[in-house]
Amino acid sequence: MRVRKWAVLLLAAGCLAFIPTGGFAAAGDTIVYGTTEKVSDMDPAKAYDFHTWEIFYNVYQGLLSYPPGRTNLVPALAESWTVSKDGKEYTFKLRKGVKFTDGTAFDAGVVKWSIDRVAALKSDPSWLVTDFVERVDVVDPLRVKFVLKNPVSYFPSLLCSPPYYPLNPKVYPKDRLVRDPSELKGGQLVGNGPYKVVAFKRDQEVVLEANPLFYGTKPLNKRIVIRYFADATTMRLALEKGEIDFAFKTLNPSDIRDLQKSKKFQVVVGQGPFIRYLCFRCEGRPFNDKVLRQAVAAAIARKPIIDKVYLGQNAPLYSMVPMGMWTHTDDFKAYPGDPNLALARKLLKSKGYSEKNKLAFELWYTPSHYGDSEVDLAAVMKGQMEATGMMKVDVKSAEWATFRDNYAGKVMTTYLLGWYPDYLDPDNYTAAFAGTEGSKGNGIFFSNPAWDRMFKQAQMETDVNKRAAIYKKVQKMWADEVPTAPIFQGNLYVIAQKGIRGILLSPTLQFNYGPISRAK
Repeated sequence: MRVRKWAVLLLAAGCLAFIPTGGFAAAGDTIVYGTTEKVSDMDPAKAYDFHTWEIFYNVYQGLLSYPPGRTNLVPALAESWTVSKDGKEYTFKLRKGVKFTDGTAFDAGVVKWSIDRVAALKSDPSWLVTDFVERVDVVDPLRVKFVLKNPVSYFPSLLCSPPYYPLNPKVYPKDRLVRDPSELKGGQLVGNGPYKVVAFKRDQEVVLEANPLFYGTKPLNKRIVIRYFADATTMRLALEKGEIDFAFKTLNPSDIRDLQKSKKFQVVVGQGPFIRYLCFRCEGRPFNDKVLRQAVAAAIARKPIIDKVYLGQNAPLYSMVPMGMWTHTDDFKAYPGDPNLALARKLLKSKGYSEKNKLAFELWYTPSHYGDSEVDLAAVMKGQMEATGMMKVDVKSAEWATFRDNYAGKVMTTYLLGWYPDYLDPDNYTAAFAGTEGSKGNGIFFSNPAWDRMFKQAQMETDVNKRAAIYKKVQKMWADEVPTAPIFQGNLYVIAQKGIRGILLSPTLQFNYGPISRAK
């Protein structure tokens, strides 16, 4: 076995956005943060959304982690690791003396219990474990071994995602999932990260306080209060009144434009791998026919969407692999014109459609999960598709919980989604949508054995150039099969009061509260 140093080849690139932390030590301050996001399930075995994972990043810890605002992996609950020659066994030496906030000791048995629980409960994010991990073995109290089904070149990055976070076996039930902290033994989250949750009122407020038992760098603030707003307009008003210290996800594009001009606030822009795209249900009519998927993709006009809906605040995207990430190509420019209505009409005509016999389908969106502008995005895209003269689009919506339930129920034929990476690797933008199992979990139901073999080969391959060749081939094939159609790559905006320091956004899209402070 060989010892691997704490250096990881990060196969992605992005821009770091930050407000300097130097010179400000506002320990004891309470920071109030506003959002229109919603908490889903307070269980790392169940939750699979940006905001809930954000809370987990601050309440729990993984064996490895990303420093705030950075993209290099560093030790967290593990101090070191070794990898077997065949790349299938990772053995971690755990940090000694770590405790959960209730005093329970952390050890290898806790790691195994937590991973086994995720696998057994088989909820939405469980694939991040079950697709890769054969089993977890306790070597001794401070050493744990992960035995993989196949070598996985980016396995260390997976360990930074919440499904791999060790949970307290005395608090979480082994055989069922949890929605609210009140369902836990003791009625509250018990983690081992920099914060602990001291109050939880769903859709109203979550209060986190610095964890005195945390082994690592202590937060610069004593308390973080997250306040939830029903809409962006109300959140902007609270920001302007000074009732919140910063707003993050999601202000309206017009609010961002206006506040950028104000001298009262500072704006942090995070440019990273957040993407938006259109999904097709590839099983069942009409979109089991790739020609019809191609026709819809040809009708999409990215720049008008960005200009009309987002006031120029995002960037056109021509691949599911985001710009700035290694292997990115622009293969969806194979539909020249953006849009190419002549091509869309030609494809539709080849399948028997016309102005009198239009392709009729539903376009679904979720009204609040991606911000108030989502209704405008759906309306603009409806207009673009109907501009062919040969499509009839019925726009429908559902709140996020129902929207996600619609995947399994095969309710939606086309629908708008967004993706924040689970881990920084092209695999997370490809296999998750076009692999047989991944696509099923996203309601796409695309399945091709040849694609599955390519994804598996890319996961196992350790040669960067050979992996790159596979993903470039996949992206070219994607523009032909079109299981999804990329639309744009998004920026993340934080609007903060002038006195707030230490807001860090990185390409990992992990947002840490610890560095945030208030200027004296």
